[in-house]
Amino acid sequence: MSTSVKVTDRTKSRLEELQAEIRLETGKNVTQQALLERIVSETYESKAALIDSFRDEFESPSEAEIDQWLSGTSDWGIETTEEEIDDVLYGE
Repeated sequence: MSTSVKVTDRTKSRLEELQAEIRLETGKNVTQQALLERIVSETYESKAALIDSFRDEFESPSEAEIDQWLSGTSDWGIETTEEEIDDVLYGE
């Protein structure tokens, strides 16, 4: 069974480049279908990296940025429990 998949011009160009490199390196001609099947099969074996690539990119703040952010806080000398914070945020 064959199903078509739409790809961008950039992706199509990259597939063509990979095809050409494989031909140069191995002397074998591979179809884009075979290339995509290999890419999916090999990526499927180590899904974690692929899944992580779709996570929101978060750049951790530097120590200086953390210090600057924390410099705006002060200790009021009042102990606050998690339950009290929940009550304020979510109501009783």
